[in-house]
Amino acid sequence: MDTLLLHFDDETPEAERLARAAGVECAVIERHRFPDDELHLRLPQALPRRVVVYRSLHRPNEKLLELLLVVRTAGRLGAEHVTLVAPYLAYMRQDDEFTPGEAVSQGIVGGFLAGLFDAVLTVDPHLHRVSSLAEVVPVPHALALSGAPLLADLVAERRPGALLMGLDAESAQWVQAAAARHGFDHAVCSKVRHGDFGVDVALPAGLDVAGRPVVLLDDVASSGHTLARAARSLLDAGAASVDVAVTHAIFAAGALALLREAGVGEIWSTDCITHPSNAVCVAPQLAEALRAIHAD
Repeated sequence: MDTLLLHFDDETPEAERLARAAGVECAVIERHRFPDDELHLRLPQALPRRVVVYRSLHRPNEKLLELLLVVRTAGRLGAEHVTLVAPYLAYMRQDDEFTPGEAVSQGIVGGFLAGLFDAVLTVDPHLHRVSSLAEVVPVPHALALSGAPLLADLVAERRPGALLMGLDAESAQWVQAAAARHGFDHAVCSKVRHGDFGVDVALPAGLDVAGRPVVLLDDVASSGHTLARAARSLLDAGAASVDVAVTHAIFAAGALALLREAGVGEIWSTDCITHPSNAVCVAPQLAEALRAIHAD
């Protein structure tokens, strides 16, 4: 055994899918919580030279501490090269100091991960003002895959001939890539956000959606307010149906009900974050990227 994939028990199915696809063994990290909320972790006693840690970083605060404890212990137990597979990478949105005194979490968390891992592999990180993941996580191998092609394949199967719609200018490149895969028509809304829940969405001027199936594509869905507002606008404009496809299904409490109330039909997501809407598996793509990292 030259590579071992370590994971926590709350992500066993996802980690096992990746291990099978990559052809490596996997083992669970034992975790106990003391009454004072401190964590006790236990790894396998002897580790191979190469270790992969699987941890999707939604609801990330405690997980970042887990990664610190795991990697420092892995090094003591024989690991020489440690890769993080984080299908969802947290704290990437705050990439600038928009008001004085703000913590620029993207750079801080990226630097923290770079201090622990030799390679980082993720899917659709929220990087809109930098050109690559390596700028944020400066490690020898920093790879960002995309869920857009996989979701495009699903849409082609479920809604052939659909119009793909992005929610804002930041999504334009992502939607274009998905559309090009199957020759979908595509367009992008304009969005003005007013805090965490208030948002205005405007359809592109002159866009005719009457009688057409529309699929809203985005990298992440959290509160659902932007998607709901866009769905209502599209249905009011005569769209035959509106479905949603996202890479990261965070979906805060009440988000799904909000989308249903807005008239959204199907909701599809990748399994980067475990959710009932999961319809696309990213393990084969992650496994291919892992093999490339280990071959270098």
